[in-house]
Amino acid sequence: MMEGFHGMDSLNSAREILKSSIEKSRNVAIAIQETGSRLKETSDEVAFLQAAIKKMARECAVYEIRDPIDRTLGPAAAVLKVLDVVRELQDSLLTTDPRTNLHPYLANVKRFQEAEKLLEDNCRLVVLWLDDVMQLLKTIQAADDDWYLDNVSKVMKTFMALQGRGACACQNGGVLGYALDKLESAYVHLLTDYSSPFPAQEYYEDYSSVCYFPVNFIQDLRSITEVLAAKNRLHRCISIFAGVRSANVQATLQSLSTDYVSIQLSEFDSVQIVEGHIDVWDKHMEFCVRHLLQMEYKLCNEVFRKAGSEVWTNCFAMITSQCGFNDIFNFGSSVTKCKKDAIKLLMLLKIFGTLDKLRLSFNQLFGGKSCVEIRNHTRDLVKRVVEGTYEIFRELLTQVELQKETSPPPDGSVPRTVRFVTEYCNQLLDYDNSLLLRRILEIHQEWNNTRLEEGLLFSEISNIMGALELNLESWAKKYDDSALSCLFMMNSCWYLCNNNSETKLGEVMGHSWFWAKEKSMEYYVALYLKESWEKLLVVLGEEDLVLFDGGRAIDRDLVKKRIGMFCDAFDGMYKKQSKWVFLDEGLRLNTCHLVAKAIVPSYKSYLQKNLPEFDMGNSVRYTAESLENLINSLFQMKLGKFEGVNCTDMLGVMKNDVIDHFSSTPAAA
Repeated sequence: MMEGFHGMDSLNSAREILKSSIEKSRNVAIAIQETGSRLKETSDEVAFLQAAIKKMARECAVYEIRDPIDRTLGPAAAVLKVLDVVRELQDSLLTTDPRTNLHPYLANVKRFQEAEKLLEDNCRLVVLWLDDVMQLLKTIQAADDDWYLDNVSKVMKTFMALQGRGACACQNGGVLGYALDKLESAYVHLLTDYSSPFPAQEYYEDYSSVCYFPVNFIQDLRSITEVLAAKNRLHRCISIFAGVRSANVQATLQSLSTDYVSIQLSEFDSVQIVEGHIDVWDKHMEFCVRHLLQMEYKLCNEVFRKAGSEVWTNCFAMITSQCGFNDIFNFGSSVTKCKKDAIKLLMLLKIFGTLDKLRLSFNQLFGGKSCVEIRNHTRDLVKRVVEGTYEIFRELLTQVELQKETSPPPDGSVPRTVRFVTEYCNQLLDYDNSLLLRRILEIHQEWNNTRLEEGLLFSEISNIMGALELNLESWAKKYDDSALSCLFMMNSCWYLCNNNSETKLGEVMGHSWFWAKEKSMEYYVALYLKESWEKLLVVLGEEDLVLFDGGRAIDRDLVKKRIGMFCDAFDGMYKKQSKWVFLDEGLRLNTCHLVAKAIVPSYKSYLQKNLPEFDMGNSVRYTAESLENLINSLFQMKLGKFEGVNCTDMLGVMKNDVIDHFSSTPAAA
């Protein structure tokens, strides 16, 4: 048996019912004792009346009332026997507790009801026959007719009083009413004994830990319900049942840390405020619908089935509305009210996915007349999600195009917008997301009686990437330094190729797209070297170095001057390009290798050819080795800038900075 639920604040109402029942029983006790004594007196009076009737029968042999009197004696005797049974059952109902021995108590309640009914029926027969006697006596008009009439009238009043005691027994203060109150109290105890919140730490791991109820518990509830319903107390059963069970579900949900549902959102808020709660909301919804509410649905059906489907579905609707499920459900609706941005589309897909996988459960649980309100809320939420998703999706291309007016990174690195868009497109093309997005697009087209464009998702993604490439070309032209512009395009082309080679986005763009990007890389690498490092070699010219025509003597001062000029130019180039970065370490090392390959061998050869070895140490600022070491230290990623972050995780890092660029209002550069 589950642990009791008495200590929980949510069951205060149940405890109040118990306290009320106890107080009521005290007040009724005195009335019950008086009823017992009156019942004994009534029984004695009936016995006396039966004897009087027999005496009257003997004395009235001369009259025509003999036959009616004889017919009256049988029912009158039956009344006496039934009164004995009623008195015995009354004592049992008043002195025993249904919680300790429920089924015998229920049986006695039913027997008491049957005995009261039998008493009423027999009294009705007696009254009918005595009425015949009264009519005959009135026609005889004997001298002592008044004496007979008085006695018959007295007997009739007694039986008429007994005939009406059945209704009194059911009223407050009556024996049966008191017994039914005790059954209600037992009903509360039974429900609370089998109601306990489920451990929060277990529901994520194993839904089977949500146990169902033992057969005897359901049978006991059903038995009490049937008895109370027979006496017009079904509404009390439903109220008690719904109160206890909804409090139990509410306590379970509160143990799952659902505080996020209280977050207030408006059209000016970003979905990032609650983004971290969407996945948790999905799990809470699934657990609540498929397990908690499903269990309550089955229990309502089994306990109130005989009362009709409208009764038990109404009880389930009461539990649903009182348990806090509406607060969790409405959290999804609040997300749809947030400001339009790209991340919101992904959140809407998650919400739609949650509703879609729970669709069959929703149809089963909330299909009754009593659940019209939640069905309407569900339809409204689906409509908001579909329309919001479609609207944001069709605006993505425009939002990417608007970024053309922004400025590129000053260090030539890959713009965050580029990384965001590519990662975002990959998320849209994820298998689950793409299925949900296609489904939403189909629904939207059906609602608007239009035909869905074939391959709309893929074509829109291709258009977005095309717009992104145009943005790159526009941004590259904004650099004053042509070498930096080339480095920027090297960075961007490498990122587009390397980061998407084995992704869904790569599949959509195709091999020709990758081939074009690789060719662009080669072009910009060659142009970068030409526009920057290769220009340094012009200083290391051989002209005018020979002192005499036809001689071999070298002008050492001119050599040293030119080497100094080269080193000065190198220092200036190094200082400027040390502020530039490559996002990828492999690309950085490869670029450094190409730079070193372009100038170090020529520099080394120039030194070896034009300066003796003994003059190197004092006249040369950089050796070939130190020059190469400096080159290899270039383009380092600055500490703290995406340090230790994989490209696949870049979306989460970047969106705080670029999210406003993809809202319904264009962001400033």
